[in-house]
Amino acid sequence: MKKIVLLRHGESEWNLENRFTGWTDVDLTPKGIDEAHKAGELMKEKGFSFEIAYTSFLKRAVKTLNCALDKMNLDWIPVEKSWRLNEKHYGALQGLNKAETAKEYGEEQVMIWRRSFDVEPAPLSSGDPRNPRFDIRYKEVPDTELPTTESLKDAINRTMPYWECMIYPNLKTVDEILVVAHGNSLRGIVKHLKEISDEDIVNLNLPTGIPYVFEFDDTLQLVKDYFLGDPEEVKKLMDAVANQAKKK
Repeated sequence: MKKIVLLRHGESEWNLENRFTGWTDVDLTPKGIDEAHKAGELMKEKGFSFEIAYTSFLKRAVKTLNCALDKMNLDWIPVEKSWRLNEKHYGALQGLNKAETAKEYGEEQVMIWRRSFDVEPAPLSSGDPRNPRFDIRYKEVPDTELPTTESLKDAINRTMPYWECMIYPNLKTVDEILVVAHGNSLRGIVKHLKEISDEDIVNLNLPTGIPYVFEFDDTLQLVKDYFLGDPEEVKKLMDAVANQAKKK
């Protein structure tokens, strides 16, 4: 049996402040570090022993991966980082409080920006200091490929070539892979694996710090998927993610 575990990073500072984060490189909170440690402990307890791991260029995902691997005594395994696993780019919304934005524009509009399949928020201008073209970590990425805003569809189109060419094919040579990334880049992978429709993907909310396991047979066909942890607690955490953009 082959396994890939998807893990959304632990709580970040802007998760705590309920802000649109996107490509903004914010750190983990103490709770987020604890979530990452607990995820590693749980995966070790369940017998996982990864042979390679993948993550994004953003520190909240990188630190979550490092914390989890440390608890598993797997700090030594190869790790590949890619900007293609970054969170969906929220454009001009980045930094805004979700609940306050819902008060101004309405919960329905904010839900469209957060969870719709093909609607983009307003983009960053070419001169905005938040534009990724000014960030040294993306110096090898052509400006034409760097987003200044993204819909979920855009984020999936950016993520899936990396999944299809780099991550998924590795199941031919290794048995267990760990991918630590973000709510929307992981939603794209889940959408692909479970063949979720464009309309239904809006209802998928991934909680922070909860390992999501996908098992494949020897022909690399998906057999089953499940979260590690108490189902009621996982549902409670998923509902909390869904409610982030409701007016206070």
